[in-house]
Amino acid sequence: MPLQITGALGDSDLIRLPWELPLEQWPQRHLVDLPRGISRHVVRFARLSGKVYAIKEISERYAKREYQLLWDLARLDAPAVEPIAYVTGRDEGLDAALITRHLQFSLPYRAVMSGTLRPDTLTRLLDALAVLLVRLHLNGFFWGDCSLSNTLFRRDAGAFAAYLVDAETGEMHPMISEGQRAADIDSAHTNIFGEMLDLEAGGLLDPAIDPMNTAEDVVNRYHRLWSEITQDEIIEEVDWHRVEHRIRRLNLLGFDVAEMMVRRKVGTGRLIVRPKVVDSGHHQRRLLRLTGLDAEENQARRLLNDLDGFRVAKGLRHEDEAIVAHRWLAEVFQPTLAAIPAELRGKLETAQLFHEILDHRWYLSEAAGGDVGLSAAVKSYVDNVLVFKPDEKALLPAEPTDPQI
Repeated sequence: MPLQITGALGDSDLIRLPWELPLEQWPQRHLVDLPRGISRHVVRFARLSGKVYAIKEISERYAKREYQLLWDLARLDAPAVEPIAYVTGRDEGLDAALITRHLQFSLPYRAVMSGTLRPDTLTRLLDALAVLLVRLHLNGFFWGDCSLSNTLFRRDAGAFAAYLVDAETGEMHPMISEGQRAADIDSAHTNIFGEMLDLEAGGLLDPAIDPMNTAEDVVNRYHRLWSEITQDEIIEEVDWHRVEHRIRRLNLLGFDVAEMMVRRKVGTGRLIVRPKVVDSGHHQRRLLRLTGLDAEENQARRLLNDLDGFRVAKGLRHEDEAIVAHRWLAEVFQPTLAAIPAELRGKLETAQLFHEILDHRWYLSEAAGGDVGLSAAVKSYVDNVLVFKPDEKALLPAEPTDPQI
């Protein structure tokens, strides 16, 4: 069988690597030394055209399978390394190889844990690891081998982010079962504890870090986050500010709410609400598609949260979302803006104005212990906030009249 590289090749030089040799015998000129975790397979990093690729020798069956799983995760925008290709048809006796793109500025968790860590740094590392597990499980992915070696850490604009680097034992499902989820967390606990004991035995772990407490901490953080995201919220039908409070907590945890599942509790006037969470970034596009409103991401998220609340409150859960969006514009958004005196509307652009009114309503409802309603919020916002705001347009520099300026 001739050599074959299957995948989204972006670098033709990949075919020129010495695939006829075992990875452990590749000449150093093809390789770059980077920190890596422990692995049951041979893994090397190759630099080509300024890009770094991770190459893992693995059987053909599992190379194809892992490549497909990583692509499935990429389509779901899950935090995982990017698959590039898999290589088959190497010389007799040699395994296939999986090629992934090395995540820039990243380190395996094992390498990060090997140094001195301040307590707040360790806390953020554990939070990032818990978030990674939750995101994977929300996407229906069973990992089966979460460990310090199989997870990459990267700083992200002051925050910490964790990425899956090895999907060999993973499984993709429409929805992860409770049994799979429990098994995954149990496996993560065992692997993390074991690797930290290994680091401790080698004198590489900060003496202030306790392996068992750290492994337990990851599990506890995971369960708190999973519960916050997936637990049912039972509310009275008129108590919608509690739903908004829940959405705010999820936003602070780094998750956005795409929609809400609502069902009535049998024999009562109460509703059971469960939010569907997604990664941030899609709300601008969804708001523009549904309403024609072009807003910043945080503004779009807030407006869509209100639209989804309107959908539930009006009993339109099974209605086409484009129709719901049209009704929301006609019954909520436009009347709210129309209630603002004409001379004050120019102080802020419309999406920001509506966003601030919703914010004001939330604070008033918190203080009152119940939803004050949109009409009261608009009046209070206009009388107590908007009249004192400067006109944003007036603060912009004047456009030059001379084209030479």
